[in-house]
Amino acid sequence: MNRREFLKTGSLGAASLAMPASLIVARDRDNNKSADEILDQADARIEKYRKGDVVMRLIQPNGEPLGTGGAVRITQTNHKFLFGCNIFKLGRCRTPGDNAAYEKHFAALLNFATLPFYWWNYERIRGKPDDARTEEIVHWCKAHDVTTKGHPLAWNWAEQPWLPDEPEAVMQAQFKRIERCVRRFAGDIDIWDVVNEATHYDRDQLKKRAPKLTEAIRKMGVGAYICRAFQTARKANPKATLIINDYRTDPAYVEKVISKLVDENGQPLYDVIGIQSHMHGGYWGAKRAWDVCEQFAKFGKPLHFTETTLVSGPRKQQRWNTTPEGEKRQAEQVAQFYRVLFSHPAVEAITWWDFTDQNAWQRAPAGLVRADMTPKPAYEQLQRLVKDRWRTQTDARVEAGGGAHFRGFFGQYKITVRSGDRKLTGTFRFDKTTDKAVDVRLS
Repeated sequence: MNRREFLKTGSLGAASLAMPASLIVARDRDNNKSADEILDQADARIEKYRKGDVVMRLIQPNGEPLGTGGAVRITQTNHKFLFGCNIFKLGRCRTPGDNAAYEKHFAALLNFATLPFYWWNYERIRGKPDDARTEEIVHWCKAHDVTTKGHPLAWNWAEQPWLPDEPEAVMQAQFKRIERCVRRFAGDIDIWDVVNEATHYDRDQLKKRAPKLTEAIRKMGVGAYICRAFQTARKANPKATLIINDYRTDPAYVEKVISKLVDENGQPLYDVIGIQSHMHGGYWGAKRAWDVCEQFAKFGKPLHFTETTLVSGPRKQQRWNTTPEGEKRQAEQVAQFYRVLFSHPAVEAITWWDFTDQNAWQRAPAGLVRADMTPKPAYEQLQRLVKDRWRTQTDARVEAGGGAHFRGFFGQYKITVRSGDRKLTGTFRFDKTTDKAVDVRLS
């Protein structure tokens, strides 16, 4: 299918044409599920989609298979699934004690971090980008086994005074910035929100805040703009995972952005569809969360919930603070929302927004920890899910040929083997693509 046919058919139609009739019927049936059905079946879906059976082949330091009978302790050390948050406040909290608590609680729960790349702030002075701050965060993330993502490479929320007046020159600077950032941090940051909120790029607020960027996008055309941005990022780092991100979940996201983000052969230029789920005004509920997943899963690409917010207190005119009742409700909603998303096979990441109430967006009580850095019930609920209920720790015995097997959540593992008076250790990882025995070198 070429680009013209793709656009004429529509993305959802194109996806449906490529899908067997049985799967179309199954998806239609899933779309009609009630909230109770979605929640009642969540654990079974998690067992089906987030876990797998793996066979290990344990290799001794001398290269020979381990002898039979030894006891094997298997402990998951990280998830394949990305449980994340923006990490904007790292080292920037009010006090040294707050900074230490922020680091401690972040590292104890999460394995994914979104780093700030807002152009108007990142390069306030032309030619002097704030790479030092990024390097600081990258260093911390590496030390704590946290995967990094850059956000965003292109967004016209605001703009720097130094941007040129001519739309063509503005776009030239924009694409140069994309190329530079992706190439500069290749290997350190390999996941990117490339274009942010292009569906409604021309709303009045943005025209006022970023008139040059907004006009440059209008003149170039949204389709050409987003395609060029993704092509530029891909060229700068062919191995990068590229995300299109938006706050809209209505058909406009499909019609104005996703359906246009394809090459001349109708092939998607994006790797992941990013979905924002800020719920300052009220919880979506299990039904809407599931339906959004189903709506965008039809494209056959992974889904990232890139910005998720549930508040822990009612909004008031003067102040917006966390309350005990709000924290209880937030914890219940967080647990339900994460269960729904973790149980959907298309979802691969959830990013919370923000980690702490301290200077949170909209000054809302949006954090998983309070302004004083003490964990809220929502944090504790997620910790029970991510670090206990959805984490594998089990035992096995060494079989013939050094084999051992178990069923567990996809991710990274450490094993300890006791064979006689010897204690050997090794590491390995597996996911849904693992289809043969995994060799584990012991030392």
